[in-house]
Amino acid sequence: MRRREFITLLSGLAVGWPLAAPVATQAQHAGKVYRIGYLSYSSSTANTHLHEAFRQGLRELGWVAGQNITIDPRFAEGRADRLPDLAADLVRLKVDIIVTTSTPATLAAKNATETIPIIAANFGDPVGVGLIESLARPGGNITGLSASVGVDTFSKELELLKEIAPGVSRVAVLSNPANPFHAPAIENLKVAAQALNVELQLLEAGSSDKFYGAFAAMSKERAGALLVVTDTIFLLHRALVADLASKNRLPSMYGMGEYVKAGGLISYGPNHSDRFRHTATLVDKILRGVKPAELPVQQPTKFDLTINLKTARALDLSVPPSLIARADEVIE
Repeated sequence: MRRREFITLLSGLAVGWPLAAPVATQAQHAGKVYRIGYLSYSSSTANTHLHEAFRQGLRELGWVAGQNITIDPRFAEGRADRLPDLAADLVRLKVDIIVTTSTPATLAAKNATETIPIIAANFGDPVGVGLIESLARPGGNITGLSASVGVDTFSKELELLKEIAPGVSRVAVLSNPANPFHAPAIENLKVAAQALNVELQLLEAGSSDKFYGAFAAMSKERAGALLVVTDTIFLLHRALVADLASKNRLPSMYGMGEYVKAGGLISYGPNHSDRFRHTATLVDKILRGVKPAELPVQQPTKFDLTINLKTARALDLSVPPSLIARADEVIE
């Protein structure tokens, strides 16, 4: 059962990513046609509901592809090494704005240009990784929406994990060493874990072939649960991550509901569809003349809790009714 109908609506809107309008089509429209570069670490077929949420937000503000904007998408297909070339390609196209969807993509865009405005639909700890000067005054040519609120979010994730799997005291943490956001995220996790008397087992996997070794280490060290730090590699292979967690009898916590829909146990984190739609408002402001340095980076205020009861039953877990009642989405 779904608790927020707009999530279902956005999923229903998911369609293939449109190509930029041909030059001939642009010429048919009066006035300036702005060019928006879209740089993603992910693939064109993954998380299409997020891409559509961004496009829908633009349409609601009067920006329509083929009329007054064109969108040039570039997808790295989960390969971080491709991001610099893709970012450079967008700069060569002389786009008016570059929208990025992750911390690695934003770093690649920053390294490619100091003048083209960059809007991050989703990046973690932008101050800590050196993308901006401060949340209130970003400085430079970058602004956007931060996905992290620090220790508090990780504390909540660990609390919920212990609530759905009582008795868990050792939690494996899966991170990607190639993601610059993960180092400060793990430091926040350590603080949260210490306060909750939880022992962490830190493991890294930068590609899907490393997953098997990581889960073998979890089993060997008798981890009682798993927390996956959100990352494009894990998201692209979320069904595999969820399957390995189930096979190893590990209750698993994620930062996005997409993992839970793929078979994971529970997630708690910002509503990403809402955030990608809101990214369009930043694009609108910049196209109307506001400088990125004048737009404070926004932190998440809306968080979603998603639970997969089918996975819980497979793990012989009895989910407390009070936890189900608090969930935004429950997958039967």
